Amino acid sequence: MGIIKRIESFFNYVGNLNIFVKDIFFWLFSGKRNIKNLVREIAFIGIDSFGLVSLISFFVGIIIAFQTAYQLRIFSSEIYIASLVALSLTRELGPVLGALIVAARSGASITAQLGAMKISEQVDALDIMGVEPINYLVVPKFISLVVSMPILVIYADFLGIIGGYIVGATKFAIPFHFYFKMTFDALVYKDIVSGMLKSVCFGAIIAFISCFEGFRPFSSSDVAKVVTNSVVRSFILIIIFDSIMTAFFYFIFI
Repeated sequence: MGIIKRIESFFNYVGNLNIFVKDIFFWLFSGKRNIKNLVREIAFIGIDSFGLVSLISFFVGIIIAFQTAYQLRIFSSEIYIASLVALSLTRELGPVLGALIVAARSGASITAQLGAMKISEQVDALDIMGVEPINYLVVPKFISLVVSMPILVIYADFLGIIGGYIVGATKFAIPFHFYFKMTFDALVYKDIVSGMLKSVCFGAIIAFISCFEGFRPFSSSDVAKVVTNSVVRSFILIIIFDSIMTAFFYFIFI
């Protein structure tokens, strides 16, 4: 594929994605919600991801603590492990890792589910019965991701801080009350807020990309490729928007 075709394909993709996002927001404020369907989506996206998020966040907290201690011991400042672990998790690693986990797990599943429904013409059947597919299938997933992501990020931050405390307590004999005093002294309102805003943004990105990829026309032999594209593009946009939002918060709150 030539460079002109690639550029044309890129702008075509972005244009179709923008139309899809516009339709999501239209039905978000216009359509009626099925509470049972919404609760089921939140349980699948949020509750079922707790175990994986817990495991990864806990060990990331341990890793951060060991890596920061490696440098801090040069200055005999191991007591600042608590501050660095808390700031690293709440500002960056909690939202980003949580989003990457959800994109790989739930985002891929959403794309495969919608793709299978598209191939089996279930989406067309909904349209024929007078049910708007985006309102019925996509909007509940969007709401579930936007609601679940901040909760998962708070949970990830907490587990990561616990992992850092275990290192601080066992390796450097930092008392429980002192470790968490250093943690809460280091955190300020903007650190929590920036992490929560990032998590909401990342949840929306996952919903947009995973649902859009699932709704695009493709054959049954392309399911694996489409799911892979969904995860990869979600990852790329999460990292890009994380960089943009980090720079934005830096210049706003500096």
